[in-house]
Amino acid sequence: MVKVSYKQRCNQCKKNMVLISGRSQYPICYDCQKAQLSTEIKDPAMKAMFDIPEEFYMQNMFLRSIKINYIKYEGLSEKQIECFVKTVQEMKKKKE
Repeated sequence: MVKVSYKQRCNQCKKNMVLISGRSQYPICYDCQKAQLSTEIKDPAMKAMFDIPEEFYMQNMFLRSIKINYIKYEGLSEKQIECFVKTVQEMKKKKE
């Protein structure tokens, strides 16, 4: 299965380009979400999970959405946590 990716302008600032891989995605750039992502997390387990390099958040809209959902709802399902960890591990492998 071929995954098609393309760039589209951010829906908030209309300046930055965002790489997306599906029509149903709502493209938002890292700069527009930076304020939401900088909220302090109190739970030590989640704080450790979200302590990844900032460049991962810049590159991956999925990681940003999971962190924002945690901040917003103060909880995640097991599947969300599992997918987050799996995505981070894949990005670390690609970086090496």
